[in-house]
Amino acid sequence: MPSISRRSFLSALGVSLTAAKNGWPASGLEHALFFDAPRERPASLGHIGVQLYTVRSEMRKDVGATLARVARIGYREVEFAGYFGKSAAELREMLAANGLTAPSAHLQIDVASDQYPRALDDARTIGHEYVIVAWLDAKKRATLGDLERTADAFNKAAETAKSYGLKFGYHNHDFEFKPVEGRMPMDVLLAATDPKLVAFQMDLYWIIEGGGDPLAYFAKYPGRFPMVHVKDMMADAKHTMVDVGKGSVDWKKIFAARATAGIQRYIVEHDEPADPFASIKASYDYLKALSL
Repeated sequence: MPSISRRSFLSALGVSLTAAKNGWPASGLEHALFFDAPRERPASLGHIGVQLYTVRSEMRKDVGATLARVARIGYREVEFAGYFGKSAAELREMLAANGLTAPSAHLQIDVASDQYPRALDDARTIGHEYVIVAWLDAKKRATLGDLERTADAFNKAAETAKSYGLKFGYHNHDFEFKPVEGRMPMDVLLAATDPKLVAFQMDLYWIIEGGGDPLAYFAKYPGRFPMVHVKDMMADAKHTMVDVGKGSVDWKKIFAARATAGIQRYIVEHDEPADPFASIKASYDYLKALSL
């Protein structure tokens, strides 16, 4: 039964009394209560950001101008994958000048190296909330033992990040869904990392490409996926990457499970767009209009 506001109910009651007095059909009350009552608006997505790898060719030319164009499209959040020669202080100023924030960034260093503390310092200066490992070298995932050692390294890296006031996460590709010694690497990493410390940024294109099911992972590991990369694909043999909303991925079905997954941010990405700005605008417009 639709919800009815107090004002609507009293209004409908007045209609009913008038109907009774004048001998009108009682169905007027039903109509006033259930058909004229305000209806709940469909839910929409919040915190739609963009991974700047999508516009990397433009970032190489002019970081400030690229951020300005991203902001004009409507984005308020961006995710870095490299800083293109700019200092942390410079990036912080550029973001502020364009009304942007950068809640996360992909790290391009080994978290066990002596460069890691400097990276955390920069992340804190820029204003990141999360630092994300975006790729695992083959030697760190070749065996089950390698994966378990990697998970242990993630726990330690996350503890260090926490001491800087930051959160630590991992971003998947497709190889996490190819068995290693009878187990899925993604399951090994999720099971062996501390859920209070290590978050996962699910790339929805790559899990599907790898043969995994996002909904199954959301259900099995609830709350572990505060961020997702939103990338669409065609239903062809190559799973050609396309702008969000132009492919075969059922976004409504996936995002219906957002509360279970713990999703807070939706980050648009396209690895090889023909026109980077046209691509991120098309994806933004689609997600902004998507009702759930």
